[in-house]
Amino acid sequence: MSEDIRETARKRIKAKRDFWSMVIIFAVIAVLLNVIWFLSGYRSYYWPMWPMIGFALATIFTAFSVYGPGGRPITDDAIDREVRKLGGGE
Repeated sequence: MSEDIRETARKRIKAKRDFWSMVIIFAVIAVLLNVIWFLSGYRSYYWPMWPMIGFALATIFTAFSVYGPGGRPITDDAIDREVRKLGGGE
């Protein structure tokens, strides 16, 4: 059982590191897009908002999967409760 816990912990740590890498990449890309937009001279339409909105949504969903309720490990107690609900624990 100890190895299962260690593997779950390793996966969660990796997911958290990947999330923060994604946040840094998002910030760098946002700055880069804004610099390109500013230097292009075409300032009547702010086109960088579209890729930034898409990337922001992806970042939000990733954060929810890592830090939200879906990111918690499934415990043996939760499995036992579900088995009892299904009528298998009688």
